[in-house]
Amino acid sequence: MDDDRLLTVNEAADRLRVSRWTLYCLIRSGELESLIVGVRCRRVPVDALNNYVTRLREEAA
Repeated sequence: MDDDRLLTVNEAADRLRVSRWTLYCLIRSGELESLIVGVRCRRVPVDALNNYVTRLREEAA
């Protein structure tokens, strides 16, 4: 598996250029998909970031 398919919360926040707090708010609200790996590791799929950005662009158009 490609290591870049699942991002840590920090990596996902960096890619969106938002804070960890904002990213967690997006996850809690259901706007951004995330996965729990193991017991405590939250990961964000790269395609979930792409889908989120696409939705934002469509809403802005």
